[in-house]
Amino acid sequence: MTTTSHTPASAPAPAPAPTPAPTPTRQAPPYRITPARVLRSEWHKLLSLRSTWITLATAAALVLGVGLIMGGTYTSGGGDADVDTVVLTLYGSLLGQLCVIVLGILVTAGEYATGMIRSSLTAVPARLPVLWAKAAVFTATGFTVMFATALTTFATAQLFLHDTDQAASFTDPGILRAVAGNAVGITLLSLVALGLGSLLRSVPGAIGAFIGGVMILPEVLGMLPYAVVERALTYFPTQAAGALGSATPIPGTAAPGPALLALCLWAATTLTAAALALRHRDA
Repeated sequence: MTTTSHTPASAPAPAPAPTPAPTPTRQAPPYRITPARVLRSEWHKLLSLRSTWITLATAAALVLGVGLIMGGTYTSGGGDADVDTVVLTLYGSLLGQLCVIVLGILVTAGEYATGMIRSSLTAVPARLPVLWAKAAVFTATGFTVMFATALTTFATAQLFLHDTDQAASFTDPGILRAVAGNAVGITLLSLVALGLGSLLRSVPGAIGAFIGGVMILPEVLGMLPYAVVERALTYFPTQAAGALGSATPIPGTAAPGPALLALCLWAATTLTAAALALRHRDA
């Protein structure tokens, strides 16, 4: 009888203990959104646009050109003898401010027209810093250009007016304040336009709203025979801006201090409305 020996099967090797998955480490983003970086972004966007340089150069050329014409053709004792000296030499500001106002609208409404606003709000999800940065950069640029233009125009026009009854210098009472007030008025009017551009999101719509509501409406209301309306109109944007650019008081206008306050409130109100719309509406 044959005996068959059975070799015991070897026990299976124990499975290796599972290696714990590595804990993912959260890496800090390479860039953080800061007010300074948003400002720098808006600064580059404003200065990289050809329309910025063309519009500001056109505004400066209009103010300077009209100022030289007014200074070169003026004669003492004429019909403009009672006109304020600063108003006379900076008469071209009425045309130049239109260019700066259009630029203010383009800064905001122009991005909606091109679709660039989506990229801006994607990069800055909080949204409101984009509007504040646009307003700050535009204010600094617009005021600097218009103030430098006003200084140059007044000084150049006085070369022709030095021997007339409109002769004046920056050291005379109220002259430098009025020259600076001219630039401040244009800048604040343009901030109102910038706010309208962001609020309406349309370049033609914002231009129409500014012309109709800011420039034409006061003229229509001025036809009403009510003293309270006439008094209120002195604090409307264009009337307040005109009061800032005169070295001597203009009859029927507000004093420079209240006019400046009113113009600041108009700009702040428009920008606040634009901020609320930007925060609660889709881009």
